[in-house]
Amino acid sequence: MISEPIMSIKPLGFPWETSDPFLFCAYHRDEYPKGNLNMEPDASLDGRNIGQDFEIKDGWRMYHGNQIPGFPSHPHRGFETISIVQEGLVDHADSLGAAGRYGNGDVQWMTTGKGVQHSEMFPLLKDAEENPLLMFQIWLNLPKKSKLVEPHYAMLWGEDIPIVTLKDENENETEVTVVAGKFRDQHPLAPAPDSWAANPTNEVAIWTIKMEPNAKWVLPLASAEANRSLYYFKGKDIKIGEESISINHTFSLKANEEVIIENGSESSYFLFLQGRPIGEPVVQYGPFVMNTEDEIRETMREYQKTQFGGWPWSKNDQVHLREKGRFARQADGTIEEK
Repeated sequence: MISEPIMSIKPLGFPWETSDPFLFCAYHRDEYPKGNLNMEPDASLDGRNIGQDFEIKDGWRMYHGNQIPGFPSHPHRGFETISIVQEGLVDHADSLGAAGRYGNGDVQWMTTGKGVQHSEMFPLLKDAEENPLLMFQIWLNLPKKSKLVEPHYAMLWGEDIPIVTLKDENENETEVTVVAGKFRDQHPLAPAPDSWAANPTNEVAIWTIKMEPNAKWVLPLASAEANRSLYYFKGKDIKIGEESISINHTFSLKANEEVIIENGSESSYFLFLQGRPIGEPVVQYGPFVMNTEDEIRETMREYQKTQFGGWPWSKNDQVHLREKGRFARQADGTIEEK
């Protein structure tokens, strides 16, 4: 019997299922080996479907990469990507001329709007040890009025993202990293200006959560209209109400009813997504998300004609200089370095 606040429990797949206003979440956990001087895996690629390698072999995948793992240039329109990188580094480049290297706690928030090409590559900078990657890429939909806004690219540096540590009656800690959505008295960094998350009444929340062994935590309440999902991706077992649940499950929860999470004997890790639904038709064709089939067809015609501004980089799988640290370069040339 499923406990009252839990509407459904499902095993995690690839990608993770989400609810409106989210489209899906791609979870990337790859135990990449040591890199060579070209930031490629210092290991054989034999037996891999290069260019379309999504099967975990030896604990890692090349995805669409030919030499360096990742996703060479590809287009998007009509939604946002929110990339949370807890471990490892990602090299970003896009058709606007923006670029960056980020990771180990950083978040990239990109509004694709009327259209942009970008690449996301995973350079293996360490040559004396392994290069593990842990990344969530969340697709957040845009409402019809914002589908064709100007693209926007921002870096939320890990040092600046609020983290709230709570203790239960036994002094066991729960740590909440607030990527989007106010948590207690902590306000997140500003989301993209045209985002569904930019209006607090939409109750968008994106949190990553770590619970110590035996910790107990009560999720804060939201309105009944909000959709909320909890993704349990690392740990052993937890208890919600009367339900004992192992890892690799997602829970759809009632937002206006109390949810008490009791952790088991190991640290547990979660991703939490919440938001009021946009409530508009969604038509997706690969990397394009619009409201109608006609809009999808128009998007495809426009991309074939304009390539959304073309690709200003010398390589489709653009990576930055090996010695570069974490940085973000905006399309206007403004540079932030960490």
